[in-house]
Amino acid sequence: MRTRLYAAAGALAMGALAMPGAAAMPAGAQQGATDGQWRTFASGNGSSRYSPLDQITQDNVRDLRIVWTRPSVDQSIVDQAPRSAGRALRAEPLMVNGILYSSNGVGLVEAFDPATGETLWIQEPMDEGPDAYLAGSSTRGVVYWADGADRRILMHRQQYLYALNALTGEAITDFGDGGRVDLTTGLREGARYGWPGAPTVVGDVIAFGQAMTDVVFEKEGFRGDVRAFDVRTGELRWTFHTIPQAGEFGNNTWEDDAWESIGNAPVWALFSADQELGYIYMPVTSSTSDMYGGHRPGDNLFTQSLVAVDAATGERVWHYQLVHHGLWDYDPPAAPILMDLVVDGRPVRAITQITKQAFAYVFDRVTGEPVWPFEERPVPQSQTPGERTSPTQPFPTKPPAFDRQGVTIDDLIDFTPELRAEALEIVERYTLGPLFTPPSIIEDGPNGNLGTIQLPGSQGGGNVQGASFDPETNILYVPSITTPFVAGLVEGDPERTNLRYRQGTREWIGGPRGLPLLKPPYGRITALDMNAGEILWQVANGHGPRNHEAIRHLDLDPLGSPGRPSPLATSTLLFASETGGLAPGGARVPDGMPIEISANYGEPIFRAYDKTDGDVVWEMELPARTSSSPMTYSYEGKQYIVIAVGDLQVPSHYVALSLP
Repeated sequence: MRTRLYAAAGALAMGALAMPGAAAMPAGAQQGATDGQWRTFASGNGSSRYSPLDQITQDNVRDLRIVWTRPSVDQSIVDQAPRSAGRALRAEPLMVNGILYSSNGVGLVEAFDPATGETLWIQEPMDEGPDAYLAGSSTRGVVYWADGADRRILMHRQQYLYALNALTGEAITDFGDGGRVDLTTGLREGARYGWPGAPTVVGDVIAFGQAMTDVVFEKEGFRGDVRAFDVRTGELRWTFHTIPQAGEFGNNTWEDDAWESIGNAPVWALFSADQELGYIYMPVTSSTSDMYGGHRPGDNLFTQSLVAVDAATGERVWHYQLVHHGLWDYDPPAAPILMDLVVDGRPVRAITQITKQAFAYVFDRVTGEPVWPFEERPVPQSQTPGERTSPTQPFPTKPPAFDRQGVTIDDLIDFTPELRAEALEIVERYTLGPLFTPPSIIEDGPNGNLGTIQLPGSQGGGNVQGASFDPETNILYVPSITTPFVAGLVEGDPERTNLRYRQGTREWIGGPRGLPLLKPPYGRITALDMNAGEILWQVANGHGPRNHEAIRHLDLDPLGSPGRPSPLATSTLLFASETGGLAPGGARVPDGMPIEISANYGEPIFRAYDKTDGDVVWEMELPARTSSSPMTYSYEGKQYIVIAVGDLQVPSHYVALSLP
C-alpha cells in the first residue's frame, strides 16, 4: 500500500478546514520570542529560534564580551555530591519575568539572575542522599506555564515529571504524587522511560516524547507512544500509539501483523504546536530495527512521519510519511517550524520539517496539504534476502535539497591527484548510489562488499540542531553537514538475535590521510526563501581541515566543520557555532569518527553572519566547544546571548555575552 497524505475523517478535519479566518494570517502568528524574553525552548512553540531584539548589530557586534559564567552544577550541589561537578550541559535556558531557568548537569532545575548568573533557587531532589543528586543528567530544557498567580516550572528527570513553584522552586504538592508523576504511566508493563528532550505545553496539557536505542538484537520491543499529561494535576490525558494498534488508522500498513510486536517509533526529537489551532505536531521516528526491516513488511505508519494531533484529545488530524519502510535512520530529527508565508500571492499557514536527508518538507499546517508538490519517485531496491523496500520515496519539488545527496565517483575528494587516487582506492569495495540506496550485506574475502556508503549519513544533512526562521523576511537558515556513513548488514547470530540481518556497521567513513572522503563543504549554512521555495545563499560554516598538512599549501577557502550547531536569528544577525552536542566525558562527534580526527574539524568559535549574504561579520573564540543551543533576551535594557560550552579539557558551563 502506498502511504501518502491523509486528512482525518469526520468533524475534526472539517472543523479545522472550516475555522473562521483559517485562510488568513493570524494576528501576531509565530513571531518567535517576544517582549525581550525567551519563554519556551527554541523561542516559542513554533520553534523559529528567532528574536526581534536588535541591540546587537553589525556595527557593534565586535564589542561583544563574556559578562558572566555559570557552572553546570551549582556549588551547593557539588559540596554534597562532588562527582556532579562539571557534568555536561545540553539545556537551553528560559528567561521569563526576569529569571533564567535551566536543567543543570544532573537534571535538576536551577533559577538564576539574568544580569549576573547568580543563583536564585535550586530544585531539591525528592529522594534523599548524595546519590539522589547524581541520578539525572541535563535535558534540553524546561517548561514555564502560568494561569494567573499560578506560575509553574515543569520538568522531567529520569522517569518523573515534576511541577515546581516558578518563584521559589518548591514542589507543588497537589501535582501527581506529592509533586511528581511517574512517566512510565500509560506505557506497557515493564517499559522504562527516558528522554533528553524538552516537552511542549499547549493549553493545559504537556506532551512528552521518548528516547529509545537504535542498537537492538530483537525485532520485538516497547512502543514509543506519545503521551500528554494535565499541567495542573499530572493526570494522564491521552496516549497516541505511534505504531497503530488493532482497529486504528494506519494499522494496515504493517503487514503480517507486525504491529503486534514491533517496538520503538518514539518522538525523540521535539514537538511544535499551534496554540490557535490547538494542534501539536509530532516528528515520529523509526521502529525496530534500523537498516533491516524484513520482519515488518509494509510502509509502517506512523514511523518517520510528521503527525498533527488535537492537543486536547490526542486524535490524529493529519499526517504525512516522509520515509516509507525506513532503513536509513532518516528520522525527522528536529521540531518542525511554523511559518506564515505568502506563496504565489496567497497567505499560507505553513509548517516545515527539516530532515536528515537534507529536504525541507513544507505543509499547510491546517490541512497537511503540501505547499509545493511532493513527488513519489522510484528509488533503488534492496538486494537483501527477506527485505522488501518501498518502490518509491517522496521528494519535495521545492525548496531544493540543502545538502548533498547520494555518492558517485565524482563526489570524491580531489584536492590533489594523489588524494583523488587514494579516495578511489578506499571506495573500491563499497556500494555507491543515489539517495535511498539500501544498506548492503558485508561480504567476506579480499574483494567482498564492505557495505553501502550512505549520504546524507544517519547524522544528516539536517539534525537535532534544527534551523532558524526569520518571520519578518520569511527566510529559513539551515545548518547541515556532509558526512557519509557506511550502512552494512551482517547475518544475525541466532544465539544472540532473532533478526535475520542486523547492522554490521553504521559509522563514519574517512578519506585519505585522515581527510574527509568527499568534496567540501563539510558543514554549511543555507538560506532559503520560504515564500519562493528557493536557495538564496550557501556558505561553509567553519574552517574545517584547510590546514591539514596534505592540503595546507593550497591556501583553500573555509571548508566547513561537520558539527551540529543550533542557529539563532535575531532582527539584525544570524549566530552559529561550529560544533555542538557534548556527551559526558567528551565532545560528541559523528558516530564512528575518532576523537583525534574530529579535532581537525571543529573549533570553539561563535560567529555572527550577515543574514543577506552569509558573510561572517564577527567571530569569538569561546572557552570550549558549544554543547547547547544559544538563546537571547533583554534585561534592564541590555541584550544578552547565553550558550553552554564544555569539552574534554574544560568542564561544562554557561557563558553570557553582552555589549559593554
